[in-house]
Amino acid sequence: MEPVTLQLFQASDQAAVKRLILAGLVEHWGFLDETKNPDLDDIAASYAGAAFLVGRQGERIVGCGALVPRTSTTAEIVRMSVAKDLRQQGLGRQILGALLDHARAQGFQRVILETTATWSEVVSFYQRCGFHITHYQDGDVYFELEVNSSPAADTPGVG
Repeated sequence: MEPVTLQLFQASDQAAVKRLILAGLVEHWGFLDETKNPDLDDIAASYAGAAFLVGRQGERIVGCGALVPRTSTTAEIVRMSVAKDLRQQGLGRQILGALLDHARAQGFQRVILETTATWSEVVSFYQRCGFHITHYQDGDVYFELEVNSSPAADTPGVG
């Protein structure tokens, strides 16, 4: 398998990243409600101030995920997606690890995320990666992970 490199989102990634995320949603839901994803129409603008990573295998975009600051101590992981044919090969863990490294480097204390409660493979993935369920609400499951015991962590960030 050709290696996957992680890079920060570029405007030229827009169409491919949107396709990747929407394909994953269709796979999970069986359909797509175009009105529920307006953030994907302009990813650069929607995620300004966030670290939005894109995984590339050669020229193909095969994964993504974003770390969005929510408070001075908390960041949220959103829009994690891996191409169907590359799942179960460590790419999701690679993207998640890079986002968590970035959170530590930025001094965040806690990282949160949410996903659909019925997506058992996704729920299990986050639990295997150390996230703890905080609560369930409206069909979603919410997680958190403490990432820094002090803001002075020296973990390298995403460049």
